[in-house]
Amino acid sequence: MSIRAPRRFLPSLPLLAAFESAARTGSITQAAIELCLTQSAVSRQIKALEGQLGVELFIREKQKIRLTLGGQTYAREIRDALQKISNASLHLRAHPGGGTLTLAVPPTFGARWLTPRLPGFLDSHPDVMLNMLSRLGQFDFKQDVVDAAIYFGEPYWPGIEMVLLRSETILPVCSPALAARYDFRVAADLRRAPLLHLTTRPDAWEQWLRANGVDDRSVHGMLFDQFSNLLAAAAAGLGIALIPDFLCESELATGAMIEALPLPFRNGEAYYLCWPEERASHGPLVLFRDWLLGETAAYR
Repeated sequence: MSIRAPRRFLPSLPLLAAFESAARTGSITQAAIELCLTQSAVSRQIKALEGQLGVELFIREKQKIRLTLGGQTYAREIRDALQKISNASLHLRAHPGGGTLTLAVPPTFGARWLTPRLPGFLDSHPDVMLNMLSRLGQFDFKQDVVDAAIYFGEPYWPGIEMVLLRSETILPVCSPALAARYDFRVAADLRRAPLLHLTTRPDAWEQWLRANGVDDRSVHGMLFDQFSNLLAAAAAGLGIALIPDFLCESELATGAMIEALPLPFRNGEAYYLCWPEERASHGPLVLFRDWLLGETAAYR
């Protein structure tokens, strides 16, 4: 049984909007302009909110205001809540039938592997509205307005249900010109060339080097936050990158990049479809999960 919060702890949206705007802009005047209200109306709403909560949210100094310590925390949490309400309203307007699935996806995986396959899903389920947001790593399902996520890593995410989609094989790839310059023959030769790194997989090169019997100490090089940028850097000849084979198929096929050495690597991490327990029976998620498991069956 859910417990309803006392009414005094559930202020109206106009009061919260006035407070959030003034907190973000640091100005009653700017908040009034943003909300198309008078300054006195905004001031009254903030005073009403403080009275309802029994807490001062701002320190007033002549013509200026600044948040109290409690007001700073409240503003941050209210901003998140208002954004969630806004997103929910936007999704409802976009698909009033309610058959919406909002999915968080690693950006390069989404662009290179998932998106080209989505027409098959949407053709089979035209009543489902699919929204995709780019996300890296784990995040808080309670804070982010998504129904499910595709996540790469170890099969452990407390409080979240997940199903294995596919593993991956990592290849050391570079431009043909860089390979010719360094004339790689054995794994240790790669240490002579610049090694490119992904911030979300900071120890990838150390793992590859150890697996191939090479000294993995003091591995340095340029950092990139997404595979797309890492791919572009490797193709431009900036160094060698460790890239999942299915994310660099086109570059290898056209010769824009080649394997520095035919030494693929696999570790215990994989791609998973994840969702909070309360979304497990969400209709669009069930349809998408079944379809995605079929698409990835050959890779598990």
